[in-house]
Amino acid sequence: MSNMIPRRTWLAGAAGLAAATLSPWGRAQGKVTLTYSDTVTEQDPRAAILKDVFGKALGADFEFKPYFGATLFKQGTEPVAMQRGNLDMANLAAFDVQKQIPAWSITTTPYLFRDAAHMKKVFASDVGRELNKAMEDQMGIKVLSVPYIGTRHLNLKPKKKIMTPADLAGIKLRMPGGEGWQFVGSSLGANPVPVAFTEVYTALQTGAIDAQDNPLGANKVMKFYEVTSQIVLTGHLVANNLFAIALKKWQSLSPAQQKSLQTAADQFADAITAQAQKDESELVAFFKQQGLDIYTPDVAAFRKHVLGVYATSKFAKDWTPGMLERINAL
Repeated sequence: MSNMIPRRTWLAGAAGLAAATLSPWGRAQGKVTLTYSDTVTEQDPRAAILKDVFGKALGADFEFKPYFGATLFKQGTEPVAMQRGNLDMANLAAFDVQKQIPAWSITTTPYLFRDAAHMKKVFASDVGRELNKAMEDQMGIKVLSVPYIGTRHLNLKPKKKIMTPADLAGIKLRMPGGEGWQFVGSSLGANPVPVAFTEVYTALQTGAIDAQDNPLGANKVMKFYEVTSQIVLTGHLVANNLFAIALKKWQSLSPAQQKSLQTAADQFADAITAQAQKDESELVAFFKQQGLDIYTPDVAAFRKHVLGVYATSKFAKDWTPGMLERINAL
């Protein structure tokens, strides 16, 4: 018998072997779909930036499908949806990450970040890289960028003057659901009440809550100023989002696609940060025109009280030893 293999058979076998050894992105056909979920409404400037900056910067390899107003997944459920393969991307809150990685709770501590520049420096440092690696290793989620979305202040319906944490006693303060968020409210001295972001306006209008806290931009977009009387510039949380992608989705992309996606995410973060800073430079005057009383309380008293509460809390026990000092030193 001959040991010769017919040329046609050999070519077919070689082609099959090559196909089997190609990487997943080498076998991919057509555009890569990126399904994205966000809690902000489609009328929010951040939604427009997402579509006009991020979506367009992605290039022809991608089909970007954003969903707004928590219509696809409820606020706080996005990480699990990403882990189950039901969602590709989301703008996550660190509070939802700390549910699975308790050490992340250090980043949700009020008055930890001094300002937006300090926050950006922390996430660009070894501290940020360690935290992000923990997300990849333990949650299977990759952080692409960390846009600054504004500093959170108190916004109240009653006209009671708020100068120190003691003045918030008995005030029903809306906070997002989850133990971490609720603890922020109680550390400020208020009585926290969990309410979904899309339901805050009605809750203020009906008196179900007395107050809410959000950056000035969100206050305007959601028209909370229509049902409140004052904004207290506590500046307690330098707010950010974790613009993230499921790690498996990231790993399915070619190197060129990963580069395009990362570039688009960086541009998105820069644009969101610029919008938040623009809002903060303009909106105090706008709210005053709407008849709201806007003033600065005893921020030092708030900072001392809040940090004291956190220092003795169960959350502090989960922080990586020495990380707080490294953050403060930046």
